[in-house]
Amino acid sequence: MKLKHAQQEIKKKQSDLKKTEQGYQKDKSAFDDIQKNMKALEAEMNKLGFEEGRDEVLAAERRTLSQEVHKLQEHLETLEARFPQLQFDYKDPEKNFDRSKVHGLVCKLIKIKDVKMATALEVSAGGKLYNVVVDTEVTGKKLIQKGELRRRYTIIPLNKIAARSIAPDVVRRAEDLVGKKNVNTALSLIGYEKDLKAAMEFVFGSVFVCSDMNSAKKVTFDDKIMKKSVTMEGDSFDPAGTLTGGARAHTNSILEKLSEFTEVESKLKEKQTKLHEVEKELNSLKHVAEKYTTFKQKYDLKVQEAELLKARLEQGSHHQQLEDIEALKQSIEEQEGVLKKAEETQKKMSKKAKDLEDKIKNAKAVREKELKEAEGEVTKSKKKMEESGRKMKEKYQETESLKLEMEELQKEVETYEEQIKTVEETIAQFEEQIKDLADKSQTTKTEVKEAQEALNKQKDLLKACNKDISQRIGEQKDLQKENHSSQLKIQELEHKISKFQNDSKSAAREVESLLKNYDWIIDEKKYFGHPNTAYDFQANDPKVAEKKIGKLQESKDKLSKSVNMRAMNMLGKAEEQYADLMKKRKIVLNDKTKIAAVIEELDQKKNEALTKAWEQVNKDFSSIFSTLLPGARAKLSPPEGQSALDGLEVRVGFGDVWKESLSELSGGQRSLIALSLILAMLLFKPAPLYILDEVDAALDISHTQNIGQMIKSHFKHSQFIVVSLKDGMFNNANVLFKTKFVDGVSTVTRYVQHGRSTSVSNIVADKENNHNSKKKQQAAKRSRLE
Repeated sequence: MKLKHAQQEIKKKQSDLKKTEQGYQKDKSAFDDIQKNMKALEAEMNKLGFEEGRDEVLAAERRTLSQEVHKLQEHLETLEARFPQLQFDYKDPEKNFDRSKVHGLVCKLIKIKDVKMATALEVSAGGKLYNVVVDTEVTGKKLIQKGELRRRYTIIPLNKIAARSIAPDVVRRAEDLVGKKNVNTALSLIGYEKDLKAAMEFVFGSVFVCSDMNSAKKVTFDDKIMKKSVTMEGDSFDPAGTLTGGARAHTNSILEKLSEFTEVESKLKEKQTKLHEVEKELNSLKHVAEKYTTFKQKYDLKVQEAELLKARLEQGSHHQQLEDIEALKQSIEEQEGVLKKAEETQKKMSKKAKDLEDKIKNAKAVREKELKEAEGEVTKSKKKMEESGRKMKEKYQETESLKLEMEELQKEVETYEEQIKTVEETIAQFEEQIKDLADKSQTTKTEVKEAQEALNKQKDLLKACNKDISQRIGEQKDLQKENHSSQLKIQELEHKISKFQNDSKSAAREVESLLKNYDWIIDEKKYFGHPNTAYDFQANDPKVAEKKIGKLQESKDKLSKSVNMRAMNMLGKAEEQYADLMKKRKIVLNDKTKIAAVIEELDQKKNEALTKAWEQVNKDFSSIFSTLLPGARAKLSPPEGQSALDGLEVRVGFGDVWKESLSELSGGQRSLIALSLILAMLLFKPAPLYILDEVDAALDISHTQNIGQMIKSHFKHSQFIVVSLKDGMFNNANVLFKTKFVDGVSTVTRYVQHGRSTSVSNIVADKENNHNSKKKQQAAKRSRLE
């Protein structure tokens, strides 16, 4: 009956549905269009690949990475402060400079194969451990000239360095001498890149590392080896005969600590790379996020429109009729299903009735069978029950432990929340301080930059003047040398000319005398050398003539012993030399007059400069001493009856009374006099930087405070690095550096001006604590000795 009623009702509903079909279809098509637009917008958003909340995740990751980078930088700075020799910073000497050409410090380019050998390798390399390896000498020259290096470095150019290594036969000789286990080459104990082989051979190539002193001694002084050896403890044997060793500081080798430095440096680079990638991704996400936001807004509008149309469709009569029809169809299907189930149940019941009839016939056998099956089921059920009980106990214990853990975690969460609040407040305070310091730092940097520019201009001007003066002096020296050499050449030439002139004159006189003495020469001259004449030199025997000439020469020589034959010639020559010497004497006298005038002018300038310096130093000396010792005066005055050029005496006065001698002053007053005089002389031509090492050690507190005030008032354009242990000096410092031992290593802490008073008190307290701790350690050592 119910099925028939539902079928009749559904026919009626379907006829009524056709009346509202048109309006429903219109709304349905609009809803479908909106759905299509939503899918299109979803496709566009998916194409962008933007993940909602990704920017927040990246921002959080950036904050985390920034904190980690900051911590690693602080750690690295601490290590650099502990090991400043590991720092190598330079400025690019030119644009687009390839930094891969600079390999770095030797100590950072090696890997120690066995940490036990670190001390030996450090001693083997010595100062070369901090040499800088570059590819060529050109790169090294650029670094030195334009790299603005902070300290002096030795450069190792790979293309020029002369590599040194121990020959294999020498290594075998050493191994045979003390055993392979007791000797190794330093080069074999380190790892390095192949292209750095020349530099490593230069640093480590000529050294043996031995296990003990006996082995090192044998290897070093063997006639066939004669190479430097170093023991594992750092004792060094040199073939020249020197031995270096003894107690070493109880600190780890620099090469051992270098591994920690390298690890921190690599972690820092890794975190900085990740931070750069995150920032790059965040920047790229900004543009995508804007597009995504636009599409998301459109999509949300479509969703609202779709929801409105959906509500309109669902609340309309057409939709209601459709739901009723669907419900009727479902009801019909259910009724038909119930009908089918009833028919199946009828069939099953009929079959079951037949089975019961068979069971009644065989009731006893069936009962025994079912009883056995029931007993088996009971046994299985008991086992399952026991197993379930055991598991339940375990689960209960786990539940209790989890409850306890949850309670502990909740407590920890509360503690962490409180710590986070405290840290956030501290961070906010530090950020405010950082802003203030950044503003002050910017102002100071601007002032320093301006002062540096002015200083550089003055330095350039001074360099130009010095260069000009040097050039003038060089030109003067060159001209003096040229003048001297020219004078020597002139003298030589004059001597030669005078000699030629004398020879020419003597020859002319001799010819003239011959012509005068022998008139026949003029008449017979035309026959000289003609054959068949008395002057036929071929016909006449030259040997006979030579013998005659020899005899005549002997006679001449005998006569020359008693007669000066060249007296007339020598007289002319002597007269010429006399005239030449008088001429030179006149030149020398003129030069002497000029030199005397220059010396007099220089003496006058020297006296003026000395007088000016004395006046300025005397003025500054009096001012500085009055600042250091109020109510006292000091001056530099010449001795009675003499000038400042003859000498100066230090005079000290208290009120209107001038002391006769410095011996009347106390030790502290004499220290102040010496300090004032030195600073006054330094103030005459001030330097940019001064270092004072405990100058107030012998002074009381008031004098120490006066020194600080004096430095501030008189040396406004200089910087002072002052080592002091007294508060009076601390209070006048712009920046304070505190040094102390931490884990056996000297550390430095910097305090700026606004926290000066706090830092000073902290330092004093720390010093007292350190002093007390040292006393306790000494007492503990004495008790152990007793």
